[in-house]
Amino acid sequence: MKNLIALAIVALFSVSAMAQQVDLRKKINVSGSAETEVTPDIIYIGISLKEYFKDNNSKKRVEITELENQLYNAVLKAGIAKEDLMINNVSSYNFATEKKKNPDFLASKQYRLKVSDLNKFNEIINAIDAKGIASTNIESYDYSKMETLKKELKIKALLAARDKANYMVTALGEKLGSVLEIQDGGDNVIQPIYRNYMMKAEMADAAPAQEIDFKKIKLNFTVNAVFEIK
Repeated sequence: MKNLIALAIVALFSVSAMAQQVDLRKKINVSGSAETEVTPDIIYIGISLKEYFKDNNSKKRVEITELENQLYNAVLKAGIAKEDLMINNVSSYNFATEKKKNPDFLASKQYRLKVSDLNKFNEIINAIDAKGIASTNIESYDYSKMETLKKELKIKALLAARDKANYMVTALGEKLGSVLEIQDGGDNVIQPIYRNYMMKAEMADAAPAQEIDFKKIKLNFTVNAVFEIK
């Protein structure tokens, strides 16, 4: 009997606790958004250099070292720090050994250049032997103040949610209370897709370098919020 009474008391307290946990406040759940577009100011460009024979004569080789020197000198002349030019890949660990095995072997190197101004990139490319440029392409891009911009947009999205909740509640003759819950809708950053900046080296004499259609990065953020209705 005592056990039954004890179980009844426990059950009573459990029901009472559950009743206390029920939130009877009137609430409104809304979402707010904010968006903008920015022009990338950090661009990483891949540059591939490759040796070639002048006039198809194997005795008139344009060495990779010559092309590399042209690239480094052009980078420095454009006012870009040497640290912003990095080697991505080399076609052979030892050029000399490969050339002994195969006299027609043409060495190549791939570089990664960081720029903020594509006009400087044009200067650099124009200072290099066009036939020594196998290809170039934009590898990636970014915006230097991206994190600051994300914070600003999320704050705007949250304030937009509050304003929406306020005019909806006011329309019903109620008053908006404090915020009860905030959920970040996540980052939505749409990066533009670019075509190759220049043609292959074998086409260098046939047409001028292609102009890049530089598009903007689109950012859109959503914040969900729950407010109390007084």
